[in-house]
Amino acid sequence: QLQASGGGLVQTGGSLRLSCAASGRTSSSYVMGWFRQAPGKEREFVAAITWGGGSTYYADSVQGRFTISRDNAKNTVYLQMSDLKPEDTATYYCAASLAGLSTHMPWGYDYWGQGTQVTVSS
Repeated sequence: QLQASGGGLVQTGGSLRLSCAASGRTSSSYVMGWFRQAPGKEREFVAAITWGGGSTYYADSVQGRFTISRDNAKNTVYLQMSDLKPEDTATYYCAASLAGLSTHMPWGYDYWGQGTQVTVSS
């Protein structure tokens, strides 16, 4: 119900845009978020957006470099990533929260996409 795409290999300072297409029940989610997980590390919050009001939230580590947006007509959420750094290397997951209990914590999300790999070379 969540299909993430857009990952790849990019050099430091480069850009990528991730997409997450929602279908079924996830298309009416209150909050959509992006998380990432690097090998040996816990999954961490990256960004989130509400479907209705368009409020956005960012981790301090990506503030000013990443932009989350959505296209309600296409039921798709995007994560535009710029000025990428090697520490951004991770598998990126999109997630949907039906009730919006938490924007920053994984437990607040009900559905998860399959993940897309982002690798930033130095």
